[in-house]
Amino acid sequence: MLVLVAPGQGAQTPGFLSPWLELPGVADRLGAWSEVVQLDLIAYGTTADADEIRDTAVAQPLLVAAALASAEVLGVTPDVLAGHSVGEFAAAALAGVLTPEQALTLIRERAQAMAKAAAVTETGMTAVLGGAEDDVLAALDKHGLTPANINGAGQIVAGGTLEQLAALKDDPPTRARLIPLKVAGAFHTRHMAPAVESLREAAAGVTPADPAVTLLSNSDGQAVASGAEFVDRLVKQISSPVRWGACMETMAGLGVTKMIELLPGGTLTGLAKRGLSGVQAVALKTPDDLDAARELTK
Repeated sequence: MLVLVAPGQGAQTPGFLSPWLELPGVADRLGAWSEVVQLDLIAYGTTADADEIRDTAVAQPLLVAAALASAEVLGVTPDVLAGHSVGEFAAAALAGVLTPEQALTLIRERAQAMAKAAAVTETGMTAVLGGAEDDVLAALDKHGLTPANINGAGQIVAGGTLEQLAALKDDPPTRARLIPLKVAGAFHTRHMAPAVESLREAAAGVTPADPAVTLLSNSDGQAVASGAEFVDRLVKQISSPVRWGACMETMAGLGVTKMIELLPGGTLTGLAKRGLSGVQAVALKTPDDLDAARELTK
């Protein structure tokens, strides 16, 4: 059983789209989607520096477009689909809940609203690796932080103000390692609440279809059969924790044996290696990875 997964914010790196533009149709597709999101996706994916693509308003449309473009080139039909945070919009489009254009229109609104919310207070995110989960959660609670991403495989991402994150750094959980993330705000926390209503208004103009394949939700890791419910969850997801660990538990329960992570891959397959025992995984980073991904589906 094959799951196709789309990564979240922070997976982007300067120039990651460059080799993909050499493939037939990719530049044309990204050019058309650039008009939808009103950003030059090709320029941001090839010549922009790390700070430029760290901008939330840029990163989110860029990641969704990259995931969709790589899925189109890959050309496989999965049994299960899931996306991490912003990656859920790509998963929704690939499952048929939204058209690619609808997903990109909504992600443009989401990205701008979240960038605006992030500008209100200086916030950020820190990955907490290792340590006992109860100890980690207690430490986050002590410092007023939110477990914004509960990723499984011994990884929880804390979100909150820079002062709160600094306090955590000075008083970390036992046996845990802290890695500050290069993101522009505390996503999936109360700090993003102002962005929820903006996306809700935009989503009201969309009539979603029910998913054509099993589609998992970050809210609780469960499959959602209703397109309308999935879109509602996409809206609420902005200020709610991502429970990727629960998604992996559901994948295991469904009998998933193979995973392909869409462009720019690496993060979710890394978690799978630690949290999904025995699952074969391929991450799409360059077109050279396509043959291995297709071979995995045989």
